[in-house]
Amino acid sequence: MPPPGVYEMPEEASNLNSVTSIESNEAIRYLKQAIAWGKPWHIALLEAIALWTWPEEDHNGHRYCYLLDGEAFDWLLLAERLCQEIADAIPEQELVELLFFGKLPEELSDEEFKELIGSAKYHAYLNYLYGVTVEKFVLLAIEEEIRKERQSHVFSGRDGGLDDGYQRVYGASQQTLLQRFREEKGYSQSGDITLSELREFTYWLFKYRLRNCDKARVASDTRKGVEYLRSYSMDMGLAVPRRIASDAIENDL
Repeated sequence: MPPPGVYEMPEEASNLNSVTSIESNEAIRYLKQAIAWGKPWHIALLEAIALWTWPEEDHNGHRYCYLLDGEAFDWLLLAERLCQEIADAIPEQELVELLFFGKLPEELSDEEFKELIGSAKYHAYLNYLYGVTVEKFVLLAIEEEIRKERQSHVFSGRDGGLDDGYQRVYGASQQTLLQRFREEKGYSQSGDITLSELREFTYWLFKYRLRNCDKARVASDTRKGVEYLRSYSMDMGLAVPRRIASDAIENDL
């Protein structure tokens, strides 16, 4: 059973772990054909995502991991990969809006988005939304909270930096948590953390927090993360999924 707050994947989600080049090539073939037939590129892209089956792949010397821990789907990373196949068909500004700001040329409802990418991938996308996107902002919100506290106690003489945020949210230092994560995953303890490993680590932290922290504190910190993400997204012009523009996350924890 997944921890509370993590969507249990339906049976059809097992398709996400089926690694067959034929099926994934079919997704690319469909994408190109649909655009040639005149379908809007972003609709064709989402439908191709529904057909995609590889959880990860090596492409042009780059490692893409679309499905974290078998349950959290990074749809924008797959969108980036597929857009390479149809770059000439996408207006440059629309491509920038998608890859840097998460914006499609037209706004879609949650139900429309779910229908286009499929139920299994949609539930896996929610796991990524909760477990990676929001989780990063939980830590940022708490770090900001700590900074404000210190501003009101200028002679406290203590500055633990980033570790204070980890300690308050997760009850341990970043180094300790990273060591636990790498040990659990069987990864090397040496070397800097890569962007891909950081995404995995963030999702691991999300599930660690759900398992080990007080439920009321989990809900409170999540609320702070959602509000911080809202504020940041408004300032940066990022697309905020409807799912987190409400109290849905708190209700699901």
